Parts: sequence; C-alpha cells; structure tokens
Amino acid sequence: MTIPNSETPISRPSLAQLFLAFFRLGLTAFGGPAMIAYIRRLAVEQKGWLDADTFKDGVALCQMIPGATAMQTTAYVGLKARGLRGAAVSFLGFGLPAFCLMLVLAALYASTRSLPAVVSAFSGLQAIIVAVIANATLAFGRTTLKKWTHVFIALLAAVLFSLNVNPLLVILMAAIAGLLLVRPDPGSGQASPPAHFPSPIILVVGALAVYGLGLLFLFFFRKNLFNLSLLLFRIDLTAFGGGFASVPLMYHEIVDVRGWLDSQTLMNGIVLGQMTPGPIVITATFVGYMIAGLPGGVIATVSIFLPSFLLVVGIAPYFEHLRASPLFNKVIHGVLCSFVGLLAAVTVRFAMNIHWNLAHELLSGAALIALLLKVDILWVVICGTILSILLFR
Repeated sequence: MTIPNSETPISRPSLAQLFLAFFRLGLTAFGGPAMIAYIRRLAVEQKGWLDADTFKDGVALCQMIPGATAMQTTAYVGLKARGLRGAAVSFLGFGLPAFCLMLVLAALYASTRSLPAVVSAFSGLQAIIVAVIANATLAFGRTTLKKWTHVFIALLAAVLFSLNVNPLLVILMAAIAGLLLVRPDPGSGQASPPAHFPSPIILVVGALAVYGLGLLFLFFFRKNLFNLSLLLFRIDLTAFGGGFASVPLMYHEIVDVRGWLDSQTLMNGIVLGQMTPGPIVITATFVGYMIAGLPGGVIATVSIFLPSFLLVVGIAPYFEHLRASPLFNKVIHGVLCSFVGLLAAVTVRFAMNIHWNLAHELLSGAALIALLLKVDILWVVICGTILSILLFR
C-alpha cells in the first residue's frame, strides 16, 4: 500500500467516519504509547487523512506537551482532517470504549474484591505492575537519557521524588536544569513556516468557562468531587511523558498525600487500567468510581482528559514556532528527564508494597522479560491473571 506524502491528495472524512474509525480502534488498542503506531496506520496508510510528515509533526507535539499522548494524537489527526469538531469526535471516539469498560470493571471490583479468586488474581498482578512500570522506565530512559547530563537530571529527580518533594517543584527544578545543562539538538532554532489552523481560542476559552462553572457547582454541593476534579485536572497539566507519568502522580497525590485510597486498591486500579484498551490514565475513572461512585467516575474522566485535549488544539497552531526555539527544547527535555526519575522512584515504591516470595518474584521477572521481548501487554496481563489464580489461591 502506498503511504501518502506531502504530494498526495488527502481525503476528507466525515465527522461520523472519524468517530467510528477511532471508536473501533479504541476497542482494540492496547499497549499505551504503542497505540500511536496503530493510529498512524489508520490515518496515514489506510485512510489517507494525513500525510506522513504531518503525522510525524503531530506525534512530536504530543510527546512534548503534558497529557495522554495517544489520546492527544487522535485529537491532532481529527484537527488536521476536519478542524476543531474533527478533533473533538476523534478524541471522544477513541476514549469512549476504555471509559465504558473501566466503569464496568470498577463496579465489579468494588463488589467482588473480597472473593478468593479476585484477591488471588490481584496479588499476582501487583507484581506484574512492578514489571510494567520498570519496563516503562527502561523504555522511556533509552529514548530520553542520551548524555550524562540527562542521567544526572533523572537521578536528581528520582531522589527528590523518593523524598516526597512536591512534584511541581521537582518539575520546575528539572526545567531549570534542562535550560542550564541540556545542549540543543543540531538544527533546532531554525525558522519554519507556521501551521495553518483555525483559531482555537474560542473553543479553549469556552471549554474552560464551562469547566469553571461546573467546578463552582461542585464546590458548593459536592466538595469531595470538586477536590477530585481539580486534582486530576492539575495532574494532567503536569504529566509530561504520557499516561505512565500521570499514574505515578496519581499515586503520590491520592495515596501518599491525601489518603483517599490505600496503596493496594490503587495498584489494583492500575492493573485494571492495563486490562482495558486505551491509555493507562483511564485509571482515573477507577479512582473516581471508588471515591464517589458513578458521578465520581464520570467527573474524574472528564478532568483527567480535558487538559490533554485543550493543550493539543490550543498549541497546535503555534507549535512550529515553539519547536524552532532551542530554549523551549532544552526546558522540555529537562522535564522529560525528570519523569524517568519519577518512574524509577515509583517502581521502587510499588515494589516495597508487595509481600514478595518466590512465586511473586518469578511472575514479575517473567513479565518483565516478556515486555522487553515486545510481547503485547494484553497477553502479559491475561496470562498473569490466570497464573495468579493458580499460584495464590
């Protein structure tokens, strides 16, 4: 099949076609950032909605801003194909299957977690989550830590996160370190033509206004949901590096700082996030449901994804200018290095919450080897569930 390029005429899908295509993809898209490859196959190779170079620019944008990277990539595709409405329906279609499935799983978990089979399954799957986060640390580290200065920033961040320093302060320190220590890539700072998008200002301002009114209502009538919504909105705004960055921040704020859930419950929610298609940050739906039922699940989901969407449609028109700035690239790279440290610190913290024995060690080690060998994470979780029931019953 011929891959479209900048010379190839681009097809213009309807809004319904965008929604249905991404909804179908969302039903089967497992593996976190690996989903971007499937989005490319759909949008560039199969449908011809974008050319290869435009898609590459979109991926670069979504990697450099905080939020759920794969979800943001779908919004970028929709934005380029059909403007702001295209971005909205693509984003919604891709995320809807994971949201619905997570609500069902959260409800089942809340009612059955005391059953022996469920307890056994989650006992083993928690060990697998350690392997999943460790693999993410290695993968993210390989692509981010290219020089000793990058390693230094990551190690410094790991120590600070381990000492429970405020994550926002760590991110700020990493940004400053990046500005001072990271050398810009060759060619950065060169001028590039501006992107041609309709102005997103009205949409962004309007969405924030509606969200603000919703927060005001919750402040007076459901203070717990107000606090939950504001926290998850802030987490997504600071989650450079995608979903695996959001989850450690959730853990820190929800378990360590506020104590809304215990460590074991949240780790089980992360397992459920791995079992659903879509980004792991869908764990927020589980968190919201466990704290406040169905309203909590809905509000948590909106709050964790809204910043991701608004950042894409708000920054995309100006990204070419930002990407051309060497100072901007240095700051972002410093922040990305800090999240390697965050993932490393959380791997250790998760591991310390497990009562290790030989079975747990073998299960976690086998999961890590499988992930390093590029085995689909869905099969790792399914096989881990079966083995956990057999080993820990």
